[in-house]
Amino acid sequence: MMSFEMRLEQLGIELPDLSAGGYYGQSYGKMKTHHIVGNVLYLSGHTPVRNGKVIHPGRIGGEVSVEQGYEAARLTGINMIAGMKHALGDLERVRGLIRCLCFVACEPDFNDVHLVSSGCTDVIVDVFGESIGVGGRATIGIQSLCDRMCFETMAEVEII
Repeated sequence: MMSFEMRLEQLGIELPDLSAGGYYGQSYGKMKTHHIVGNVLYLSGHTPVRNGKVIHPGRIGGEVSVEQGYEAARLTGINMIAGMKHALGDLERVRGLIRCLCFVACEPDFNDVHLVSSGCTDVIVDVFGESIGVGGRATIGIQSLCDRMCFETMAEVEII
């Protein structure tokens, strides 16, 4: 069986290093990057930030297309995997995605928020496979996120 690290390499995905203050969420206020209770890892919010820059800022259905939103959500999923690695040290400790709560900044008449959040959950499945990578998901369309981000998610992950 291929390790999750090998799968990332096979997919050409390079995780950002969140150690030594690399978690960007703390620039928005006091928060932990994660919290572990028993066999559950609670991840704080992750967003489409690469090298300190927001990818595809704005609202879906306005200045940001569904395709760009999907790409931003996919990057968010990669950042979320980096958050798992930062919290656990080893992705092999991941046993299952419990759930993701996804937020899509969108125009009031935009109703296809699920098409955007699939970018996040699809990359999780690409890396971890169906049995580990598919969990519960809810997606909420909202008016705005910090720094005009179009997507954010938080997650709970079963671990060993």
